[in-house]
Amino acid sequence: MIRSVVEGPLTGFRSLGLSRSMLQALKRTGYVAPTPIQAALIPEALEGHDVIGQAKTGTGKTAAFAIPLIEMLEPRGSGPQAIVLAPTRELVQQIVGEFEKFAQGRDVLVRGLYGGEPIDRQLKSLRQGVDIVVGTPGRVIDHIERKTLFMGEIVHVVLDEADRMLDIGFRPDIERILRRAPQPRQTLLLSATISDEIRKLARRYMYNAVELNLSRDEPTVESIQQYYVTVDQARKMDLLLHLLERDQPRQCIVFTRTKRGADKLAERLKSRVKGVATIHGDLAQTARDRVMRGFRDGSIPVLIATDVVGRGIDVCGISHVVNFDVPDDAENYVHRIGRAGRMGRDGVAYMFVCPDQGEPLTTIEGLINKPIPALRIEGFETFKKPERTHKPFRELFSSVSGRGVALA
Repeated sequence: MIRSVVEGPLTGFRSLGLSRSMLQALKRTGYVAPTPIQAALIPEALEGHDVIGQAKTGTGKTAAFAIPLIEMLEPRGSGPQAIVLAPTRELVQQIVGEFEKFAQGRDVLVRGLYGGEPIDRQLKSLRQGVDIVVGTPGRVIDHIERKTLFMGEIVHVVLDEADRMLDIGFRPDIERILRRAPQPRQTLLLSATISDEIRKLARRYMYNAVELNLSRDEPTVESIQQYYVTVDQARKMDLLLHLLERDQPRQCIVFTRTKRGADKLAERLKSRVKGVATIHGDLAQTARDRVMRGFRDGSIPVLIATDVVGRGIDVCGISHVVNFDVPDDAENYVHRIGRAGRMGRDGVAYMFVCPDQGEPLTTIEGLINKPIPALRIEGFETFKKPERTHKPFRELFSSVSGRGVALA
């Protein structure tokens, strides 16, 4: 069942049939009015429907499923009533934090399950009782096989960032978990894109799902200003320093292609810029947690990241994204710049393009269905400009679209 959703004027949370305690929690946390995905999904979830929700990053998808799940919880039994699957440890931690905000004043226990944390700590939490489990598929499977996670009382399953989980190979684990979850149950699937693979998964494991599509045709966030700057490889660092000094971003993520590149860039920046940290897959979990706490509270204004962990970062204060390296995959560009402009805020995205990178630049422009304007910065001109694909833009788009910083 596909239900069309029109983004018209939104009423407040009171119109969604939420309890007084939830309305008070929303007020305390600064939520004034629902975003389109929240206004569309919350009533459907509260009515018990299976829902496929398609919406871009930064539109409030976590609250869209967290709010109704908390509202529908029964008194605690012998096992969790809801399980949320997410692709990365960072995203799991953020989702747990959102649940805890909305559950203020209630006897609701939420536990994150992910790798990199001592399993004994997780075992202790599960033994003490939990209402909602949020985890990465691999660690959830680990607990199921250890018989430390009881699935017999699960009545709600959420697949968050389903497209990302399938992209990185979690489909077998997801299917094993869905087969373990008893029927009847409610399944909510959230994704930025709805591929044939996602539809196949939905047909197999969801019942008469309502489909809510709140994504417009173009995959980029409208509030983000995008620019590319042609620069020689040797001058990227100088250009980054210039932009940080000129723009004074509230918070900025700088994306590199490799973990080694992230570490090298961070070391060079730390002597010139205050509050720089790096995050990538090789960092110990305790170090990643420490960096993310600092980034969320604003004590780390500049974060150097790789694509693997970058997509799990959901911080509303990010004003700038810098593509220090052009991404290998054009779709990663969309996910990178989606870190800025969260929840309707304005954002700026820069991409540093070397003279021999005209082809990936044009591929990205084809994916987002519009040219990215060049930004000319005095003193950083190169003698050779990127050699673009010679296909006319209209033909290219038609073929591709189907698929506060202080210097020290």
